[in-house]
Amino acid sequence: MRLRRAGVFACLLAAVGIVAVAPAAAQSVNKRLIEQLNYQLLYVAIPLTLFVEVILIYAVVRFRDNDDPLPTAEDPPLEITWTIATAIILLFVGLAAYTVLASPYITPEQPTDSSQSAGNANSSDAVTVRGLAYQWGWQFSYPGTNTTTQNELVIPANTDIYVRMTSADVIHSLFVPKLGVKQDVFPRRTTVIHTRVFEPGAYRGYCTEFCGSGHARMRTTVRVLPEDEYRRWLRGNASAGNGTATNATAANAPS
Repeated sequence: MRLRRAGVFACLLAAVGIVAVAPAAAQSVNKRLIEQLNYQLLYVAIPLTLFVEVILIYAVVRFRDNDDPLPTAEDPPLEITWTIATAIILLFVGLAAYTVLASPYITPEQPTDSSQSAGNANSSDAVTVRGLAYQWGWQFSYPGTNTTTQNELVIPANTDIYVRMTSADVIHSLFVPKLGVKQDVFPRRTTVIHTRVFEPGAYRGYCTEFCGSGHARMRTTVRVLPEDEYRRWLRGNASAGNGTATNATAANAPS
């Protein structure tokens, strides 16, 4: 009876824990996929953790005055059961993680050389931006226009975005926590970021690869605009550009 009560109590605690970590609305496809994986794993981990802890506490309290403990009896059916249960849990974790990692948003197809197109953009509505990392800043240019921005990536909401990144000097890494975006950036090599952002707004980005004395200052802002506002911004900045990089930096920009 006590063990049954302990099991019921563990189930109640698990339900409370699951409700407490209910996911909020994600700002991008990338963030949503990552959060879904995290919560799937939590839904498995919380009940198991509480179940084990309740049994442990019960055993400590129930047998605390046992002065002549007996060795644990062999129980092959029980051992087979928990081995199979463990295998099922590990299989679930592996499949859930693989599903997320295989997403083209989390692991976009990377070009083998700079001549390849960005990420096999199948949608005609997709927007491609070229990015250049350098010590210690970010430059973004918009093909088909004369627009170039410094330390600010401007993109439309609810649109597939491909950012083709390269470095002018050393290894950098662009990380935008609220969008679930993180991609290493290498010299003489192009890597692709693929995302779709739902919520317009400003999101802070950082370099997360130590790149020299100015590493801590190497930040950027991802500004997400509604589609019509983005088009107006692009037309308004297409003639003169916006914050063009220095000549030395611009000379290393990806073509």
